[in-house]
Amino acid sequence: MKRVISSPRENWQGIAESLGFSFHSIGGAPYWDETAYYQFTLQQIEQDLEKPTEELHEMCMSLVADAVKDELLLKRLAIPEDYWQYIADTWKNGSPHLYGRMDFSYDGRSAAKLLELNYDTPTSLYESAFFQLVWLEQQIAADQLPHHSDQFNSIQEKLTLAFQLNNFAQPFYFSAVGDSEEDQGTIAYFRDIAEGVGLVTRNINVEDIGLNKQGLFVDLDDEPIKTLFKLYPWEFMFEDDFGKAIMSSQTCFVEPAWKAILSNKGILALLWEKFPNHPNLLPCFMDQDPTSKLPSGWVRKPFLSREGANVEICTHDAQRIEEDGPYINSPFVRQAFCPLPCFEKNYTLVGSWVVGDLAAGIGIREDDTLITKDTSRFLPHIILD
Repeated sequence: MKRVISSPRENWQGIAESLGFSFHSIGGAPYWDETAYYQFTLQQIEQDLEKPTEELHEMCMSLVADAVKDELLLKRLAIPEDYWQYIADTWKNGSPHLYGRMDFSYDGRSAAKLLELNYDTPTSLYESAFFQLVWLEQQIAADQLPHHSDQFNSIQEKLTLAFQLNNFAQPFYFSAVGDSEEDQGTIAYFRDIAEGVGLVTRNINVEDIGLNKQGLFVDLDDEPIKTLFKLYPWEFMFEDDFGKAIMSSQTCFVEPAWKAILSNKGILALLWEKFPNHPNLLPCFMDQDPTSKLPSGWVRKPFLSREGANVEICTHDAQRIEEDGPYINSPFVRQAFCPLPCFEKNYTLVGSWVVGDLAAGIGIREDDTLITKDTSRFLPHIILD
């Protein structure tokens, strides 16, 4: 694994905007960054990333199966008791799920270590699935990359198959917060895939979803919403004024409510309890757990924080790094510190995508600090032996 300096395509911003990638820059600085790319060997991809991703996914699914039968586990994850039965029902009924992302610390030499799961509302999907593949094809065509360069990326192919295999009620609604450019771009990409397999789709902002007198969620024309892909976290839905209506609404939510178990960082502690010393896991405990025996260096994370908010790091030499955020009253986990690898002063995070139950590709994020945030840069990758 190495970081390779690269020449950006001429007018890459125009290419991005022509393909619907309007959020390619944040605050005037590039979010998409093709001044460099990451190069992997095929063995690194297949043995160090793809294989562990699928093994860890199976372990996660086994924990969901445990949790829906053990209320103590749901309580430890601080999931509201009113929703326990509904969560269990969505698991037992086989409610369809599409995707998730695991974040790894991986340097190309040591075993990849799972830092966290993003299994409910993961973003950076469009960049991973589509735009970095466009970059690869155009750079090969321009002789900027060897013609036998490849990429670990079957995300769109697997998503297409997932939409084909699941018998979703139509029209299929796609929803995100109206003023989030990135989230709107993500659901537009999902919607395009769904329409490509013949599904009838509609778009609605989360804040525009209504509730009729019969207890059904409806669109702005009072039409019932039978299937809803919602890029909106389950923990927000549980706290919403309409939250109690979810259970009797007859809406099929994608992702399903059982994803609330896996999108909670408390799952990292439960994984370590069930699979101690697994080579791809880090020791992790519920914060203040008297049984925790972490070595020097730890990371303290809120159960439900996003984009690095309220993460606190104590490095092996006792240096403290903290990120502000709104999750001050959340339960926390404390995980053994595993620093992100640093390539030319860039701290690198590997996001490994799961579609259905299969590993499907990776996306790379970079930052100037050890904490990956929403402003962290996205860089493409290639496979080249």
